[in-house]
Amino acid sequence: MLTIWGRLNSHNVKKVAWFVEELGIPYARHDIGGQFGFTDAYLAMNPNALIPTIEDDGFVLWESNAIVRYLAAKNPAAGFWPADPAARAVGDKWMDWQVSYADAQRAAFVNLVRRKPEERDADAIRRSVAASTKEMAILDAALGERPWLSGDAFGIGDIPMGVYAYTWFNLDIARPVFRNISDWYERLTQRPGYASQVMIPLS
Repeated sequence: MLTIWGRLNSHNVKKVAWFVEELGIPYARHDIGGQFGFTDAYLAMNPNALIPTIEDDGFVLWESNAIVRYLAAKNPAAGFWPADPAARAVGDKWMDWQVSYADAQRAAFVNLVRRKPEERDADAIRRSVAASTKEMAILDAALGERPWLSGDAFGIGDIPMGVYAYTWFNLDIARPVFRNISDWYERLTQRPGYASQVMIPLS
């Protein structure tokens, strides 16, 4: 059985937990990292002291997007790993693009969610909101051309930014209306795995 190590209030752990639910495969998840700390056994698997890490029949892998790609490729019948490289690349590029978006959103998330009001850096929040809004405009334009980041159907390209979209819509910030993102996000919220693994209180 697949084992996932990582606390569910991590964006990166949410990606993997959500995708496993989409695949419908059995798994166990163990809280580690953050308030749970790291064990020596975990650090032997992942010396980066980051989450998540998976173990699948003796195969150990870390880096969330790599894990999602691995699971999609290992379960081809689920339809998340197109045989056509061009079709696969449509969603794949958004998985890598999410990394730059995460950098833009990080300061707003950390200050508004994980710091007390008196500890917050208002300038850092403003800069972060401005940067993430600029990135979201790019995403909105793309979703105006196709209904999903993976193309005409939901796919792995929607997983990473789907997680960050939940944070975007739940941070206490002023947001412009991005109609295409809002429609895409509404479709995501109807997916059971997204509701159970991603749509939890920010913490």
